[in-house]
Parts: sequence; C-alpha cells; structure tokens
Amino acid sequence: MGAHKGHDTARHRFDVADAAPLLLDAHGIVTGWTRDAERLLDYGASEAVGMTAAALLTAEDAGRVPELAQRCRADGGWAGLLTAVRKGGRPARLMVRVTSADTDGTARWLVLLSELAEAPGWDMSRPVLEQMVTRSPIGIAIVDTDLRCVWSNPALEQFGSAPAPERLGLRFGEIQPGLDAEAIEAQMRRVLETGEPIVEYEHVGRVRAAPHRETAHTMSFTRIDDDRGNPMGVYYTVVDITERHRARQRLALLDRAGEHIGRGLDIRQTAQELADVAVPALADYITVDLLEPVLRGAEPTMQVPLVRAGQQSVNQGVPEAVVAVGEVAAYLPGTPPLRCLAEGTSWREERLDPLAAEWATDIPGGRTATFLELGLHSVMVVPIRARGATLGVTTFFRRRRQEPFDEDDLNLAEDLVSRAAVCVDNARRYTRERQAALVLQRSLLPHRLPEQDAVEVTACYRPADELTGLGGDWYDLIPLSGARVALVVGEVPGHGIAAAAAMGRLRTAVRTLAALDLPPEEVLGHLDDLVARAAREEGEGPEGAGGSGGGEGCGAAEGPEATDRPGATDRPEAADRPEATDRPEAADRPEAADRPVAAPGGTRGLGDSVTPAATPAPGNAQPPAAPVDPSDESDSAQAVGAGCVYVVYDPVDGQCAMAAAGHPAPAVILPDGTVAFVDLPQGPSLGVGGPPFESVELALAPGSTLALHTDGLLAHGEGRSPEEGRDRLREALERSADTLDLRCRAVVDSLAPDQPHDDLALLLARTRLLGPEQVADWDVPVDPAQVAEARKAASRQLTEWGLEEFAFTTELVVSELVTNAIRHAVGPIRLRLIRARTLMCEVLDSGSTAPHLRHPRTTDEGGRGLLLVSQFAQRWGTRFVPEGKVIWAEQSLREPGT
Repeated sequence: MGAHKGHDTARHRFDVADAAPLLLDAHGIVTGWTRDAERLLDYGASEAVGMTAAALLTAEDAGRVPELAQRCRADGGWAGLLTAVRKGGRPARLMVRVTSADTDGTARWLVLLSELAEAPGWDMSRPVLEQMVTRSPIGIAIVDTDLRCVWSNPALEQFGSAPAPERLGLRFGEIQPGLDAEAIEAQMRRVLETGEPIVEYEHVGRVRAAPHRETAHTMSFTRIDDDRGNPMGVYYTVVDITERHRARQRLALLDRAGEHIGRGLDIRQTAQELADVAVPALADYITVDLLEPVLRGAEPTMQVPLVRAGQQSVNQGVPEAVVAVGEVAAYLPGTPPLRCLAEGTSWREERLDPLAAEWATDIPGGRTATFLELGLHSVMVVPIRARGATLGVTTFFRRRRQEPFDEDDLNLAEDLVSRAAVCVDNARRYTRERQAALVLQRSLLPHRLPEQDAVEVTACYRPADELTGLGGDWYDLIPLSGARVALVVGEVPGHGIAAAAAMGRLRTAVRTLAALDLPPEEVLGHLDDLVARAAREEGEGPEGAGGSGGGEGCGAAEGPEATDRPGATDRPEAADRPEATDRPEAADRPEAADRPVAAPGGTRGLGDSVTPAATPAPGNAQPPAAPVDPSDESDSAQAVGAGCVYVVYDPVDGQCAMAAAGHPAPAVILPDGTVAFVDLPQGPSLGVGGPPFESVELALAPGSTLALHTDGLLAHGEGRSPEEGRDRLREALERSADTLDLRCRAVVDSLAPDQPHDDLALLLARTRLLGPEQVADWDVPVDPAQVAEARKAASRQLTEWGLEEFAFTTELVVSELVTNAIRHAVGPIRLRLIRARTLMCEVLDSGSTAPHLRHPRTTDEGGRGLLLVSQFAQRWGTRFVPEGKVIWAEQSLREPGT
C-alpha cells in the first residue's frame, strides 16, 4: 500500500461509477486511456499510451509493481492504495482496483483509479455487505425495537446458538437460556434509548450447545436508525473470549494463592490455606495429605503414613471426607495417591468409574463408599514437591460442576501446588528450627523452680522474638545452705539464639558462683570479671574492658583471685584467707551510713530502706555501657552489657541482701498490699567496667513479696519516662489475685502485649519465716569434752522433732564438725540444726581456713571426718560470714542415711 498502506479506508465508499478506468497489457504497459484518467493525472492519451504503469507512480510504489503484478496473476486482481505522479510532478493519492479483462485469451488488466481525497470510498453495495457479515468470524445479529431477532449471520452458530432461521422472532433468553438474558437485554434497551453504543460488554454463562462448560463473551451494541433518524433496532456483535477469561481466572487464582497461602509458619494452617484457595475456584472438593515427619518438621521419608493436613468442599461440613483432619490417610496399594507420591508426577482422570470404591482404607467406623455415592466424577492428583523432596499429595475432585478436569486445569493445579509446596516446606523448616530453639530455651531456663521453704515463688517469661521463642532474659532460684535461697533475674542485650546462648552461659556462671556462698556484690563482681575476660579472649569486647575495679579473675570458677577488687580482697578464697574481721557490718558500711535503720541487728526495715524510686546513690553514677551489637553471633559479645540482680533471702531471720549490675531494682509488695521499690545502688552493666558493686540488706516481714523483673516490663515507650514505667508496674503489682501465679500472669498481661518489643521476665517470691520450733542452736565451748554434749543436745532435739531415725547419722555429722572446729579454730563455736525439707547441721567458728576433704590411707590414724560427712550427708560445704566460717551438711528427710 506504499506510503499510505496504513490509511483507514474502511470509512470510505468506493463508487465504481466515479472511478477513472485505464487498460494495461500483460506487461503493465498502458494500452487504453480515458478522459477521466486524463482529468485525474493530466496526461493526454497520446502521452499516456505506451507508458509503463511504474512510470505513472512514485519511485517507492514503482518498486512494488513486480510484486503487485505477481499477486494479480495469482489472485486474479488486487485492490489498495498507491501514489501516482501527475504531469508536472504533483503527487496524487489514489485508491486502485485491478481486475482481469481477458476477452480473447489475451491477458489484459482493467485498472480503476479514484482519488482518495475526493472519493467517498468503497462501494457498500448489498453484495459487499453480505460478504462482510456472512464471512465474518464474528457473530453478528440484529434485533428490532422489541428485542426480537430479525437477522443473524452464520458465525453466530459457533457460540452455541441455533441456526439463523430458528432464531428469527425469538428473544435472547429464548435463544440462550443459560445466559443472563435480563442483563444483556438491559444493555440493548439502553442503546435504543440513548443511541450511544456499548462496546465490549462481558458476560459469563453456559450456552445451550455446551451446558457443562462455562463460556465468556464480549458483546458490542449499536443502534440502527431509519432515514428519519428513528431507531429501527440494535445491531450487536459477539466475540468468544473464553480462553482469555480462563487465563484471567488462573492468574487471579495464583495471585490469590500468593496472598493467602503461607501467611503463617504453621504447617497445618498452610495446608488448609491451600485447600481453601482451590475451592471452589478450581475444584469442588480437595484433600491435602502430608507425610507425618513433615508435620513434625523432620525430613520427609516414604516409609511413614500420610496424615490429612487440610481439606475443603463446596458443601458445608465436607460430607465427602472419609478421613478427618489430623487423622492418618491410609490408601490402598497401587492407588493414584500412592503412585503420585512415589513417582513425584501428577495424574488426571476426566471420568472416574462411578462404581469404584474410594481409595482410602482403614476408614474410622469401617465404612466404605463409592465415587458415585460421594458424587465425585473427575479427579487430579498432584504431588507436593519442594526443593527436590516430596512432602505429600493434593487431590482435587469435581462434584457439582459437570465439566471434567482438562489439561489446563492440571497445569493450573501444578502451579498452585508448587507455590503452596514452598510455603509448606518453609513452615516445615521453621518448625524444625523452632523446635530446636525451644529445646535450647528449655535447657537454658529452669523447667521448674526447686521446692524449698524460704519463699513461695512463681515466674513468667515472654520473649520478643515470636518466631524462635528465644530471648536473652532469664530468671532462677538457687537453694543455698542454711535454708537460704538466691533469687536471680537478668537480661542479655538482643534477642534470638545468640542472646539465648549468652544468657545460658551467664546463668550457668551465676549458679556456679552461688555454690560458693558469696555475698551478692561479690557474685556480681566475679560475674563481671568473667564476662569481660571472655570478651577480651575472643576479641569481641571493648579494648581494655575489665570488671569493676579492673579485676580479671572469677573466683574459684575462673582462676586467679580478684585481689584488686574492693569488697573481694577482704574475702580470700579457701585455706589461705586471713581472718575476715575487717569486713564491715551491713550497718557500718559507708554506703549504708546515711540511711535510717529501722530494725535491730544492723539491718534496715522497709519503711525507710525501700523507696518508690530506684535512683543510684550519689557518687555511684553508672558509666555508659560499651556499644553492643545484638546481632553479633558471639555469645561473649552478647553478654557484654548484660544486666543482673542477685538477691539472697534467709528464712531463719527474714534478712535479705541484694546487689544489681545495670538492672532495675526489685519491688516489694508489703503484707498490707502497698508496693515500693528498693533503694538499690546501681552497679555498671556486666563487662563494661566501672566502680565496684554495692549491696544493701533489709529485713522483710513474713508474707512480703519480692518482684524481680527485667526492664522489658517497664516498657519505656516513646515519650514515657522510667518513672512512668515504674508507676505502671506499681499499679499492676498492687492489684490482688487469688494465687501468686495468677498475680504474676496478670501483671505481665497488663503491662506487655502478646508480642512485646523487648524480652521480659518477672519473678515473684513471697517470703516465709521458719518457726522457732524449726531452728535450734547451742554455743559450744572450745573443749574436746564438749563434743559429747553437742551430740547429746542434737539427739534430744531430733527426738523432739520426731526424727529419732536420723539420730545416728546426725550425731556422727555433729561429732565430726564440732571436733574439727575445736581442733583447728579459735574463738566461739556455735552449733545450729534447722528442720525444713531437709535436716541441716551447721557449725560456726571464727576461723577463715576452709576444710579440705582428704582420702586417707588405711594406715592413717585420722583425716576421715569429712569423708564420713560427705558419705552420710546429701551435700555439704563451707560458707564465709563476717564472724568467720560455717561448715554445713544436709540430710534428706525422705529416708535415713540418704
């Protein structure tokens, strides 16, 4: 068509009567010229005859002449646009029609020329129009003003309509009852009323020729007017877009699957989401069966049964199901689900044998059912495969829709299942990792708090990391000698596995240091040295970081003593310790000198020593902690900057000592229900260096409740000060509850959301006092003859307690411990028996040398005392007190001699 081949010619009429004819011979030479041709191109007959057709055209179109000549010979003619050159060089855009003009066997061509700028276009005669509408692949019909069919072309029959003669005079609903006739006729009426055409109106339904298959069409409506402009009817066209509609449905289903499948990391939930998405868009009933190890997060293996993980149906209650969700889905050998599971390939059956039995076996209740009874007629089985492993199978059934599954449906099902398979495998891997993390967490936190008589205790822990359930906060209760207990709450910066591992190391270290029976400030001092030293050795801590006061050791657990730490130098380890007489009493310590004392014996009562604000004491400001990267995988680096509070409570006299390292001060709920915070000096965070740790001692009335918590419970939100956080905590603690456990959970629920921004832990310990009838003590003169009197006194006390069966063992323990004290110590000696869950025997002397267990030879005359004690006692040890040391031994009261 030359330079104008893209020009829109459909809107013009080609009137043959107005065309200028000329005649060409077989070689394309002009042999006949007319006056119309002369008027159009300005050439006279004498000039034009003998010229070639190419000479009359522009250079571009002249080059097309051989091709057009060949098409004319092959097709018998040609029609299109060309640009000619008038005499004088002016171009003329022409509509050209070439037809054969053979008369006597000589090849001739009649050429009709019409100027495009003036000619109205092709001749829309009735034959031309009939060819257009009858040969068109688009369905065309005309209805009158009553919307009754008056004409239609043959192409309309391909859309499931009746032949044209049978459609005449019928309304649309009578022709296609499976379609929404009311909506379509509403469009026709709108066009009749407004005269505005409607283009590409889409509708979906079932045509009469294919009642079981859903089809989609687009329709365009145009009003037809008479010569006076009055509407005569509606001309409409129909185009089948079923394939395009189904493609859109598939894309929409896959898009919906991407949005709704895998929203969580629960395997069963993911399987159910797959079933919910596929019904009813693809199937009427679907089952999702997974291998049993997959549900546990383990690697899949084919040697185990399938478990029904999800199912859905278009019918409420899933009446087709013969196996409930969560039950084993056992199939007969050789059935399609097992074949697809083993081979990893899909399978499709358009029509099921209605009398065949359902594939499942071992159905609860022993019932059986055929596919006919279940109403299932078409099936697809698609294996659930991800990352090269088969995790289970998905089975799609059709029941309500009579159209069977085709190849496109199988491809869609495979795409859908493959997307879901990745989500299922992700959930499986998450389940495996989470279970491993929870095992780690359970191994790091106490499974249950030990039973003892000092406190009634409960705890609540909530991690910020919802996925792993791991955090860096911890709590602990450690039984000590003399019926005392140590209460510990701490936190490590960061969340997740690295923080949990660091927390595990610190918790183990605290329990090890607690076994040494050190005061709280010394426990934190050694713990600080341990964290700083480990960080330096692994190259993770700040350069030159050390414990408070620059100490490097960690007591007996870590090697050299922290001799440069104030508060530790006056507590030498083991046998080479000097007398501990220079250790200041609690009431005489500088940090306690300016605080009121409300209880006798050098201790402070709660009225003055417990205040609403835990503000650091003057001169004890905490230095800024070294920056810690919570994502660091080194648990030593995670431990740097950790916080901890360590509390020791004695149920014999109600005394409580505590110290803190970069950690919130505990709160105390008094017996009358009021709440106050301990005025506890804040030491530096662990491993960052700073001044030495300080402890406070106070007397707690029976029934008081200690509330040890991490700062996650204070919830320092945007624009909220620490004081506001403590006020909220105080209000929560003041609310009463039926039990201590309910009170603990209520406090956490009221202050922290289900997924807090920070890990949190809360430990509540309600104090108890041992009654006078549970404790007996005697002063023992430094005289070997008094050993027998000590044995007798102990035996009499056991008789009063009704523990005569323990007399022999107790007399042996008392004899050995008192004898050692008289032989090796100086100053006063005191014997004490405590009856609680165990029977405790303690001997206090003023010496500072700890005894050592020996293994004497058979020829040695002595050295067997502590060996005998270790054999008859459940546990024994030594602790140092301001007055000297206490050697103690415990016996189980469950059975004598154990």
